[in-house]
Amino acid sequence: MAKKSRRAQHRTANVAQPVRISPPSKRLAETAPQEVDFSKEYHYVIEDLKRIALTAAGLLVLLILLAVIVS
Repeated sequence: MAKKSRRAQHRTANVAQPVRISPPSKRLAETAPQEVDFSKEYHYVIEDLKRIALTAAGLLVLLILLAVIVS
């Protein structure tokens, strides 16, 4: 009988194990949800979106210029 390949051995070694979920504790249930200020938590998202928009606009202008030059 042929020897198993490494790939076949690797697949059988990484079998998912079941996860046991414990019931929620009383301590977690008693704590009230806290107010979150999203503008403070995610301030970097606006900066990233502006940077992405600027990059997309620059690439669009570059595409239009190249289309004019080539045709």
